[in-house]
Amino acid sequence: MSALPSPDALLAARVDACFLQAEARLGRPFPRPRIHLNMRGRAAGSARLQTWELRFNPALYEANQQAFMDEVVPHEVAHLLVHALWGEGRGKSRVLPHGRQWQSVMREVFNLEPRTTHSFDLAVLGQRTQPYACACQQHQLSIRRHNKVQRGEARYHCRRCRQPLVPVPATD
Repeated sequence: MSALPSPDALLAARVDACFLQAEARLGRPFPRPRIHLNMRGRAAGSARLQTWELRFNPALYEANQQAFMDEVVPHEVAHLLVHALWGEGRGKSRVLPHGRQWQSVMREVFNLEPRTTHSFDLAVLGQRTQPYACACQQHQLSIRRHNKVQRGEARYHCRRCRQPLVPVPATD
């Protein structure tokens, strides 16, 4: 009886498949990054360009495995590809993290719509949140962001309606 592949092995295989797809489309090889399944917080993943590493959030990965394989892994690999193709140290201007080059890689290499944020249910993270509202919906702000609002250090706006987020009064 054979054991199922570990989550790390599945992520590594998907990262490799993304690089193979990019190499076939772009006609050049790319080194493979180190992969870590140790990211905390609300982000699904991140690419560390200078050290050529990918980090993924284990709690969000476990709760959203297919979406990770379909969207998050190509999203993060695209950041590394953009850095290799247009990044600093090549005598060119700095590229934006989700700028036109990244969007182009997402569309032309991975055939994906370039989305900059995920919409995963963050309840799996077990983080406390505070309800806030705008003109179109309710939001859950982390306690850290809520405290910044309370201290007057930050203001947050809805990405959809662009209205400021305001605390929802507690109901007793």
